[in-house]
Amino acid sequence: MITKRIIPCLDVKDGRVVKGVKFQGLADVSSPVTLAEYYSKSGADELVFYDITASAEGRGIFTDILCKTAKTVFIPLTVGGGINTLADFERVLGSGADKVSVNSGAIRNPGIIEEAAKRYGSQCVVLSADISLIDGKYTVFARGGRENTGIEAIEWIRAGVERGAGEIVVNSIDTDGVKKGFDLPMLDAVCKAVNVPVIASGGAGKKDDFTELFKKVPEISAGLAASVFHFGEIEIANLKKTLFAEGINIRI
Repeated sequence: MITKRIIPCLDVKDGRVVKGVKFQGLADVSSPVTLAEYYSKSGADELVFYDITASAEGRGIFTDILCKTAKTVFIPLTVGGGINTLADFERVLGSGADKVSVNSGAIRNPGIIEEAAKRYGSQCVVLSADISLIDGKYTVFARGGRENTGIEAIEWIRAGVERGAGEIVVNSIDTDGVKKGFDLPMLDAVCKAVNVPVIASGGAGKKDDFTELFKKVPEISAGLAASVFHFGEIEIANLKKTLFAEGINIRI
């Protein structure tokens, strides 16, 4: 049985970790360096670092704060934001990332997935998708959830895996920051469409949400969350003990 992972997410804007609801109303949380070190020591299995305005602002990721963050982390680090070229992959991996997450850049140029997978290996290429249910269709959004692309999400993710993405992060815009639980139907549909690890993001509000996620969508590889960890509403070590007691294979 594959070990499930618990992954905190650092949404970084102007060098600070922020958090909002449905990608809106961003509030300051903390320094990414401070939080990364805390999570690395607190039992997190991996860490995700997103420069959430890089794509919308048409720039590359801030590598100075990324380098400082990476130096504090002794668990796998996935980094995304403003990834458009192989040079961006090179720069982020050179700054200490283990994996690179591509989202809007892949929508503009799907070939970047295949090019990166060939150069760095599929294990380094993470396809992240911001998805909302629009008129009964799971739809991909770009530029940090600001732009409706009209692309059907499940087929987009399937095509991304065929191009070489080795992992998928599914961000539910509809449940993001709402704390009412993960979008289980959408996650189940994605898991049934691909054969690579899928990470669930958006909606965690309590420990039971993670238990429900792993039991109702057993193919899910990991649960990702931000505010419930940042504000101490869920303590990772305690969450893992609860999951273990529920019979879920987790690293304690």
